[in-house]
Amino acid sequence: MSRWAERSEALKTRLKLRTEPIAFRRLADAAELKGIEGVIRWSQGCVFCQIPYMARVAKLTVAVTSEDELNHRCKRVHGLVESLDEDVEEECRRLSRTWMPSPEEAMRQQRYYPVVPPGQAIVAGPLGRAAFEPDMVMVFGNPAQIMMLLCGMQKVRYERFDFTFIGEGACMDSFGRYYATGKTSVAIPCYGERALGQVADDEIVVALPPEELDRVIEGLDTLAKSGFGYPISVIGGFTDPNPFLAQVYPDRRRH
Repeated sequence: MSRWAERSEALKTRLKLRTEPIAFRRLADAAELKGIEGVIRWSQGCVFCQIPYMARVAKLTVAVTSEDELNHRCKRVHGLVESLDEDVEEECRRLSRTWMPSPEEAMRQQRYYPVVPPGQAIVAGPLGRAAFEPDMVMVFGNPAQIMMLLCGMQKVRYERFDFTFIGEGACMDSFGRYYATGKTSVAIPCYGERALGQVADDEIVVALPPEELDRVIEGLDTLAKSGFGYPISVIGGFTDPNPFLAQVYPDRRRH
């Protein structure tokens, strides 16, 4: 079993994930795809929202490039083609007819979009079968699962995690923010990700550096030894919590 397969299995086991953690890699040169075993060049029309679904549910290793039939807006915001002023202005006009109150307000949203470094291709696949070195890992789960993942990281080394909600186009809150900043990024998937990418109603997502997976797993194991694991124990809204608290906080005085 490869090291990425081991980490994927560890995450799935500890968090009881319904779908596969996803390995992503951005490529400066699309020719690099020839060296990735089993990759499918997705040449039919699609939007980027569908790529994570193909990887985490269908368990495919899929690549899209600047030359493929990926939606032009998706190519632009994911760094596969140059972002031209006229493209942004046209997008703002479309958004004003859907999610935004006016083209001017839509332009405000566009200014918040993270700038993803340019490249020619993006490849994604199940982390457990990754035939390439990922530069980002994405995990979909319910809020409790993602909360435990982040708490596992904090158990090893504390940091405060911030998140953003840009609105429609919220893949930029996970994928885009991660590639623009290199920071672990939690996001609430948008309408498109749910309608087209089949993200479930109860799912959110976190994008994080691959090298942080060991920190996640170590932290989850340490928390579990203290009685904090997933699924989360249900004590009850009207139950005396002291017997439970005495197990995890043995030095806690009863009040």
